[in-house]
Amino acid sequence: MTESHIMVFTLLAAMLCSLAFAFEPSPLQDFCVADYSSSARVNGHACLDSNLVQATHFTYNGLHLPGNTSNPLGSKVTPVTVGQLPGLNTLGIALARIDYAPWGVIPPHVHPRATEVLTVLEGSIEAGFVTSNPDNKLISKMLQKGDVFVFPMGLMHYQRNVGNGYAVSLSGLSSQNPGIVTVANSVFGSSPDIESDLLAKAFQVDRTVIDQLQTKF
Repeated sequence: MTESHIMVFTLLAAMLCSLAFAFEPSPLQDFCVADYSSSARVNGHACLDSNLVQATHFTYNGLHLPGNTSNPLGSKVTPVTVGQLPGLNTLGIALARIDYAPWGVIPPHVHPRATEVLTVLEGSIEAGFVTSNPDNKLISKMLQKGDVFVFPMGLMHYQRNVGNGYAVSLSGLSSQNPGIVTVANSVFGSSPDIESDLLAKAFQVDRTVIDQLQTKF
């Protein structure tokens, strides 16, 4: 094997390792129920003593209950992540129920640590995501009851109820703690504010427009 071949092999190995560590590691034990009382953090929650583990640690009740959509967005997300279900710790999965009032929306957002697969349980929902730069291609679909749509990890996506009745969807996510970055809140509602002259140049609008948007978030 020549020196150049060794360099190429090393580079490929490094790339594969970086991809492997981009996802949550496989668990090394049957379970690791989250111990909320522990301050220890090792890319997740510390494990509760297995002698204290009960069935309730693996159970979440109430996902059948409708969420309150009486808010400006007309939607409500009911998450079931490791924060609500300690038995999910280290297992790399989560759920979310989403309720939509007529024409309610889930605004553009990103899950930095998870791919999301959405299933429509009731109603008609428009779902879409935007590919990364430089293409910025919108991929969207009108979904009916029983339809499934996938949002790839890290891409900005949204949902909207396009019917006159209420809609419900259920999402599975490939992380116990997928995280959420809502675009408008992050850009216009950061603490402290991003300088308005910077945002005015970035969005190619007058600074007064940015100032008005920042007051809303």
